[in-house]
Amino acid sequence: MASLRVNVNGEVREVDASDPATPLLWVLRDELGLVGTKFGCGISQCGACTVLLDGNPVKSCSFPVSGVGDSTVTTIEGLAGSAGELNPVQQAWVDLDVAQCGYCQSGQIMAAEALLRSNPDPDDAAIDAAMAGNLCRCGTYVRIREGVKTAAASMKEGRT
Repeated sequence: MASLRVNVNGEVREVDASDPATPLLWVLRDELGLVGTKFGCGISQCGACTVLLDGNPVKSCSFPVSGVGDSTVTTIEGLAGSAGELNPVQQAWVDLDVAQCGYCQSGQIMAAEALLRSNPDPDDAAIDAAMAGNLCRCGTYVRIREGVKTAAASMKEGRT
């Protein structure tokens, strides 16, 4: 059995790479037990499986584990601080009660985190563009937008 080393949430882990085309999502969930990243459509359309690869959003359901290479993968579990404190995006989601059913929200949060890393003061158009690849069947888009704005304000104030 071949193995592969991947850096996930700051920890280098050894995973089964007997099939290098295995989607990163299944390695995260099945091998590493990081089940916060969700399976939605399986064809990179819904965004429920979004993780960050070197800070950029990636749909892990169709991204092969062999494509990770030396990059760092961050999952929803990797956003919280070492003492379990929520990061500004996660905290905004809680404070504003953004989620309805919640299924897509880990992907939504990861997309919002990527946006704020690249654009700390996004306007509505930038938020809508960045979040367009993440679908919410419950339609909480207005609250998602407010969550991004609230997180951006928290980050500006230096809250991490």
